[in-house]
Amino acid sequence: MTMLPPESAQLTEATSIALAQSLERTDISTSLCASPIATAYIRKGSGGIPIVLLHGFDSSVFEFRRLLPLLAETQETWSVDLLGFGFTDRPAGSLFSPAAIKTHLYHFWKTLIARPMILVGASMGGAAAIDFALTYPDAVQKLVLIDSAGFARGPAMARFLFPPLGELAANFLRSPSVRRRVSFQAYYDSSFVSPDALVCGALHLTCPNWQQAIISFTKSGGYNFLADKIAAIEQPTLIVWGDSDKILGTQDATKFQQAIAHSKLVWVKNCGHVPHLEQPQVTAAAILDFSIERQG
Repeated sequence: MTMLPPESAQLTEATSIALAQSLERTDISTSLCASPIATAYIRKGSGGIPIVLLHGFDSSVFEFRRLLPLLAETQETWSVDLLGFGFTDRPAGSLFSPAAIKTHLYHFWKTLIARPMILVGASMGGAAAIDFALTYPDAVQKLVLIDSAGFARGPAMARFLFPPLGELAANFLRSPSVRRRVSFQAYYDSSFVSPDALVCGALHLTCPNWQQAIISFTKSGGYNFLADKIAAIEQPTLIVWGDSDKILGTQDATKFQQAIAHSKLVWVKNCGHVPHLEQPQVTAAAILDFSIERQG
């Protein structure tokens, strides 16, 4: 846990502590900058097609603390902190944009995995997964979108920011009361907004250049360019959606299903924006079933 701040000692749930103890970093050489980027990730399990999990906006691998161990029981499973987020280094002076995220993710995949994968994205991570799959189709065998951005404009949490974008907005987003409010919006069952969950969601805020990266990514426009490209997805796609999502709503779930030719939609009952946290067993079962399905 050496890369984590002292606040990690406040973790209390077994899955959170186990993930913290499993967190690794490795230097990934990219075309983005001269020096390698120390990249945070988790790898668990073996066998099957590798599953790679991508977190949402201003989040980290801790978002998958409940889902990853369930998937890893039967299949090789990874989660990586995207460039500009989590515990992956944010090189000073870099631009943090969808294009940079995609480039960094490709070099991570090429360095450590280098096999076709099942790419799973939650919220903004879903948009990142779509963008990656469209650019590097040979790297993505199947796609899973969990309450995904892509049609919606801007990252889900960005609605809590206000102009002008800058230090004031970033400090607003850092506020514990704001993050707590977002957490209550994310869950169907508010009891999930526990002290442990709030610690998990805030551990990365002390990482160097967090503020600069959040400002840079938001100013880039995020994944607002993606909506017209979604119909070009050729990979078999599973759409997992909480039936009570208050962040993105529920209409985009059917929009994804209608736009993507080889797709199916699984609704998670009594669930908000984060099925992988609120209903991890249901979400894991859907992903694992999908991973072994033969495509006609």
